[in-house]
Parts: sequence; structure tokens; C-alpha cells
Amino acid sequence: MSKKTKIISFNAFEMNCISHLSPGLWRYPNDQALHYKDIEYWQNIAKISEQGLFDAVFIADVLGVYDLYGSNDIGALKTALQVPVNDPTQLAVIGASVTKHVGFGVTAGVPFEHPYPFARRLSTLDHLTKGRVGWNIVTGYLPSANKNMGTSELPHDDRYELADEYMEVIYKLLEGSWEDDAVILDRESGDFADPSKIHHIGHHGKYFDVPGIHLCEPSIQRTPVLFQAGNSTRGRKFAATHAEAIFIAPPTKEYAKIAVKQVRDALLAAGRDPYSAKIYCLATIITDSTQDLAQAKYNDLLKYASTEGALVLNSGWLGVDLSRYNLDDPLSNIKSNAIVAQVEALSNSTTNEGKAWTLRDLIKLTGIGCQGPKFVGSPSQVCDMLQEFVAYSDADGFNLAYATTPTTFSDVVEFIVPELQKRGVYKQEYTQGSLRHKLFGKGDRLGHDHIASQYRVNGAKSSINDYAGTGRRQFTKKDIEYVI
Repeated sequence: MSKKTKIISFNAFEMNCISHLSPGLWRYPNDQALHYKDIEYWQNIAKISEQGLFDAVFIADVLGVYDLYGSNDIGALKTALQVPVNDPTQLAVIGASVTKHVGFGVTAGVPFEHPYPFARRLSTLDHLTKGRVGWNIVTGYLPSANKNMGTSELPHDDRYELADEYMEVIYKLLEGSWEDDAVILDRESGDFADPSKIHHIGHHGKYFDVPGIHLCEPSIQRTPVLFQAGNSTRGRKFAATHAEAIFIAPPTKEYAKIAVKQVRDALLAAGRDPYSAKIYCLATIITDSTQDLAQAKYNDLLKYASTEGALVLNSGWLGVDLSRYNLDDPLSNIKSNAIVAQVEALSNSTTNEGKAWTLRDLIKLTGIGCQGPKFVGSPSQVCDMLQEFVAYSDADGFNLAYATTPTTFSDVVEFIVPELQKRGVYKQEYTQGSLRHKLFGKGDRLGHDHIASQYRVNGAKSSINDYAGTGRRQFTKKDIEYVI
């Protein structure tokens, strides 16, 4: 694909909590974030997203509390900053029950759930959504999560080593355990499945031992669409190996260009087409019918933004206690075991004034939508900015963080989508089929150029060994369909 004018894509960036990336805005008149516990709230988010032809409702998650700021969790609890937080996975089924097309990307961390039950969760979601689920693979960055799981916090790069093996187990279960024709539904014999076509995976690794079969029959996509948000050096290597959609959070257009190129280069180095994965940038859109109304809306929203909440959030993202910094201290020498990519973004970019980022700048930037850019203006102005950003950075679209929910999303659907469609840079309708086919137009399942294809069984009975004398077939390297 060339860098011609692209079709711009949107995801609704949500989280099963009160304050996601705009702490304090739950107090804004008519904001609905306090209804996060209600099924109807999530059904409405899904309907709005589908009305706007969004690719997906991208649901973030953390399994821990932001307790680095001030070395305690007081600020997070006072501002409802991503706590309380409910499980994200059920939201995919809730949203899919009232929509036909929009996808659902659910976040789950590999250090916190064994791959054997999690593979069942993925297959279940893919079955119930009729192939519209994606998995945002995260390695975790909050030390509080490890403490409460009773596990030691791994160094940043070691988290990705564990994640690589985790993915190997997932691929063996989802792609290699059941052959496509294992389910035979023979009513005469009473045989539901042909056991000779269901394979024990025989995985014995550094972190996991999983000898048996996958518990679910194959779903539409088998492996859900793979999202990933790592943009550190090690994170990019992992994403380039596994991901189909990559989320980055650059604070400026200029750094977005650098970050996108790094991802494209990593894909190429991994032997993949550099455009085989879609890249979504974090952003927030504040718009109305005119520039004056949009700017007035933004100014009004800022009155409710919580400085304390922003510092709590950024302390967690950067892995440092920002209460120890003065307002004008530069943020260029942070050493982090958290989201290294965000540290790199602040260290390797400058503010609009061309100077190093300080705590004062960070507070100003992140009151609404955290570290992503804000596009404020009339539909025409915002669309100009979106097109310029995509053309300059080579990104594919945006994960849209809300200021208020669901109004931020409904404003985008009302004002921005029609203008982009009029310009020919936004889809007019959904493609039929699974989320993967909607995104790439190449079918429901991962392609033969993806690493997961290496774990598919070729079905040649002569190459299958008995498993532990049971007469069942063991998954061995001889069974693997290698693709060069």
C-alpha cells in the first residue's frame, strides 16, 4: 500500500470504569460515566459506535490500582481514576447483542490469567459475537497488580518473553488443537466429533505446561483479531511478530510520524508487509457545528478536569511518582519499568513551543484525553486536522478517548463522520463478515504469513504420534504446517 490518501478509521476507546483518560469529567452535566455498571449504558455505546461505522469499541483494562502518585492509592480513589474498574470481557457480548457489525477489542494481561482457561474465554467470545471480537494483548505495567496476584514484577523486557510463550500456547490451542473438520455431527453413530482430528498440544515451556486439548470447537476467527499497544523497542518487536492492529499514544503529530515509522520498520524486519497491521493513534475530538461552539465546549470541559487525577494517571503510565517533581522540572530523564513507550515519547519529543516537556506541560496536555492530541473545532476544521495528521504520520486512524461519555462519541458520529464521508476518506458502509475480514478484506482467519499459521495441524494421519499411549494424537513439530 502506498501513502496515498487513506480511509480513516475510528475506535471508541472505553473502559469499564468511571474515569478512563479524562479524570474529573464524570462531574460534567449529562455525562453518563456513572452508569458504567448498567447493561443499557454499554449497549448504547455499541449502538453509537456502529452508527458511526467505527471499527471497534476498544475496551482498555488494568488489574491494579494507580498507587505511584504520592506512594498511595488515595488520589486514584478520590478521582475514580480507573478504579472502581469492572471486567471488560462481558462487554463484548453485551454490545454484540444489539449490533451486527462493530467489533469489540477487549484487553487482557498475559501475566494474570493462565493461557489454558483464557483460550476458552477467547473462543467463547468469538462464538457469541459471531466473529467480532479482538484481543488487546498487554503485559501489565502497574506494580499493584503483581502485588495482589502474589507474583514478582518482571523487568519490562522479560514481560514480553513471557508474552511470546503465552502466544505460542494460545496459537497451539486455537489454531492447532481442532482440525476444521473435527466436528462431524454423525447422527447415526452418535459421534459429535472425530477424536482423531482433535490434538493434544503437548506444550512444555519455561513459563507454561499445557499438554492437553483446547476445550472449545473452532470459532469463526479461531484466533480473535490481535491488538497490541507496546511501542517500546521490545514492545515493537512483539507487536511486529503478533499484532494486526497497533495502538500508540504520541503526544504530537511530529512524534506520531516517528512512532509510526518505527512500527512499520519493525513489521518489515519481522518479515511482514509494513502495512499488514493497522496503526491507531490516541486522540480526543471536541467538535460542534461551528468553531466558536466547539471552543466554548472545550473551555467548559476544562473547568471539570482534575489535575490530581491527571497526575495519578501519568504517574502510573510513566512509572514514577510525579508528586516529587516541581512544575517546571523537565521530564526527559525518567527511568521506567512501566509504559516505556510513553517515557520515550516525552523524552524524544518537544512541546508545541519546541521545548522539553515539564510537569506543567504534562498537566496542561493530559487534563482531557491523557497524552493524545486534542482536535478542537468545527467539522471542517477537525477533518482538516485529522487528514493532515494521517497524511503526515502515516497512521491509519484513531482510538478516540472521550471527554464525556457518550457525548464525545455521538458528536463525532453527528459532525465528523459525515464530513469525512463527503471527502471520500471514511467508509460508507461495513464490509460483511468477521472483524478481521472487515479490517483487512482477506477472510476470517489469520493469514499464512502470520506466525500463528505455524501451529496449524496439516491433518496427515501418518505423521501423528499416539499421546501417552491413549490412542490420541500428540501435537508435534511434524504436524506443523510451516509457511516460508
